[in-house]
Amino acid sequence: MVASSQPLAVAAAINTLRSGGNAIDAAVTATLVLMVVEPMSTGVGGDCFGLIYPVKEKRLIGLNASGRAPSGISVETLLQRGITRMPLEGPLSVTVPGALDGLAQCLARFGTITLREALLPAVFYAENGFPVSEIVAQMWESGANKLKNNPESKRVYLPNGRSPLAGELFRNPDLAHTLRLIGEQGRGVLYAGEIGEVLVRAVQELKGLLSLTDMSDHVSDWVEPIKTDYRGFEVFEMPPNNQGLAALLALNIVENYRLFEMGHNTAEYLHHLIEAMKLALADARDKIADAGEPINLDELLSEKHAQAQRALINPQTARNVVDRIAEREPGDTVYVAVVDEEGNVVSLISSLFKAFGSGVTAPGTGLLLQNRGSGFNLEPQHPNSVGPGKRPYHTIMPGMIMRDDRPWVCFGVVGGTMQPQGHLQVVCNLIDFNMDAQSALDAPRFRVLEDGKLALEDGIADNVRSQLCAMNHHIRSASTEEGFGGGQAILISEGTLYGGSDPRKDGCALGY
Repeated sequence: MVASSQPLAVAAAINTLRSGGNAIDAAVTATLVLMVVEPMSTGVGGDCFGLIYPVKEKRLIGLNASGRAPSGISVETLLQRGITRMPLEGPLSVTVPGALDGLAQCLARFGTITLREALLPAVFYAENGFPVSEIVAQMWESGANKLKNNPESKRVYLPNGRSPLAGELFRNPDLAHTLRLIGEQGRGVLYAGEIGEVLVRAVQELKGLLSLTDMSDHVSDWVEPIKTDYRGFEVFEMPPNNQGLAALLALNIVENYRLFEMGHNTAEYLHHLIEAMKLALADARDKIADAGEPINLDELLSEKHAQAQRALINPQTARNVVDRIAEREPGDTVYVAVVDEEGNVVSLISSLFKAFGSGVTAPGTGLLLQNRGSGFNLEPQHPNSVGPGKRPYHTIMPGMIMRDDRPWVCFGVVGGTMQPQGHLQVVCNLIDFNMDAQSALDAPRFRVLEDGKLALEDGIADNVRSQLCAMNHHIRSASTEEGFGGGQAILISEGTLYGGSDPRKDGCALGY
């Protein structure tokens, strides 16, 4: 079974499985297709993370394929340029693209097909075109102004001076050529070859700091996932620099509450989840940074810390505190869940961060570069301050729930800092309310915003909104315009796979 946000990517992954490939092969193939058909969300110029359960090893393995900051960047360097806040776009927001190395490592360690074979469907859609799906068309149009700021981005991604309409065929011959070169020459053509040279030159001509050495030095890391026990299930996330920690912190806080007795999406239920999420996100912003920065994960994930945080929650009233807890605007990301017939399970997520990343396209390559550098800050003493070779606070989170030491649910929810909030709500839906995979994704969600205000999705009852307002929650009136994420999930139970695909995206879940 495969679940993702684009039917073309799901179909390519299913074809890979039917042809004898395993879950790793299928997940990589789907991700590469997504880099073509959701160009605002992901690409070879972005990053990825993965949680992989190879059935032969009987353990969960984490992949950190996020890129690092240029060696020439520092807080002082940017302040000298008159920059007082990390740019959201442009050359100074660019970090090394880590995704391709990570995908190549996945295939080399666990796959059965070559990178060239995995790229074939992506090359096909880049060269021959694909019909732009409805939600992608909306996202494309909303990001068009950023593309207009860069002549090459405008030429490649705004043909005829506008974004493609839903159903319109879009071709990207430059990207097809790039993907072919990668298939023929391997990852080295990006990190130490002609594509990398073009990419670096494009950034430097715009006064950015990325160098060829930054590219050639990049390597992904295999890491130990972090986890917490939630009502007898083990919920796994990626360790820092990933924000997966925030979901685990929130789950630790709410585990002590009788959520089922409160009732799903009642004011009492939502209040406790919202307050727990605020505390977890504030913790995350204070603590999460490059893995080289000191952080006591055992202490943060302890019951003692959860108890201290729980003591800050008033069951009747929202805390009147504005914490810096979210980025300045939603991010765009893609997620793939795959389970194969042998029992291999892959939870793989990739992104350019904000829509169309930095907005910079390397000339002649079709490659948009990510703006993941905007995840840093310019506070010199903060663990997440920008610095040479550091990885920034990273929002994209693959998730996995284990039961009896085996995968039970493989899932992800995209959308910047909506991701830990989505993970919290989906996990509670699955475990506390025994929902199936699709129902757990369909359920209306809340989102805590940067200013401490609250967004509530349509479907949450009016009387619940009124009760939350009476509890001192400040609900943004235009909350339906906020992003509430887009999730995918596969639940494994007694040999049967149950798939779910979020209606907030264009995707689907398919099995055979």
